[in-house]
Amino acid sequence: MLNKIVLTGAAGKLGGVLRKPLAEMCRELVTTDIADSVADLSPNETYAQADLSSLDQVMRVMDGADMVVHFGAIGDEAPWDDILQSNIVGAYTVWEAAYRHKVRRVVYASSIHAVGMHPKTDFIDTTARHRPDTYYGLAKCFAEDLASLYWDKRGVESVCMRIYSCEEKPNNARALGTWLSHGDLIRMVTAAIETPTTGFTVVWGVSDNDRVPVDNSRASFLGYRPQDNAETHAPRILAQAAPMDPQNPEDMCHGGPFAVVPLGESGVAMIKARSVGS
Repeated sequence: MLNKIVLTGAAGKLGGVLRKPLAEMCRELVTTDIADSVADLSPNETYAQADLSSLDQVMRVMDGADMVVHFGAIGDEAPWDDILQSNIVGAYTVWEAAYRHKVRRVVYASSIHAVGMHPKTDFIDTTARHRPDTYYGLAKCFAEDLASLYWDKRGVESVCMRIYSCEEKPNNARALGTWLSHGDLIRMVTAAIETPTTGFTVVWGVSDNDRVPVDNSRASFLGYRPQDNAETHAPRILAQAAPMDPQNPEDMCHGGPFAVVPLGESGVAMIKARSVGS
């Protein structure tokens, strides 16, 4: 059991999924976000409000940590200045504080949007070149390269998890390939923490879907073995799904809707507006 784990982004949707499982893996869990507080703390969990753009604040919460699970950031496309402070400067402060405090490993919530403009007809592995679809995706590229740099030059290990569509259940045709269940998210983070050595590693954050569009074999040493499969939801989803357009990047690129969202504009808002109008 680890002595101390730090979780950033604890007030977010996926951070909330991870809090209890992480608390069971360590003697002390420190969770942090920009929110004033989070509810239902575990007995060994302490919440510390912090702004990731401030190195001083991140240094305070990182003191004594064995590992950092970094989920704190804007989780959507946003204007450049917002992405710069939260997702890019915030990544630097996490890795720099980890280095200064001799933290062993950063487990990072990267995203498919770092490579979102690759065609879905390309069955890509973890060596595929960066091809971001948004400023949000570009920030994920930066953080992955930062992780590589801090491993090569400073010996800080990292596991960069390129998360696809993490929901309780898949809700559209794209998700039949891209779905990551909450259970498999926990299994992936657990594997990233418990693997004896990782160096700098990239792993696709997807479940064991029949239609999975990426190859995770190069990260098999992590021991991440997803157990859920979106195919069980296929009859319901395909009965309601409209035909896909082979000329539309949204249907044909790994990044899905983010392949067409204008730079700096919310992809989540665009998706919600379509749902309301349908």
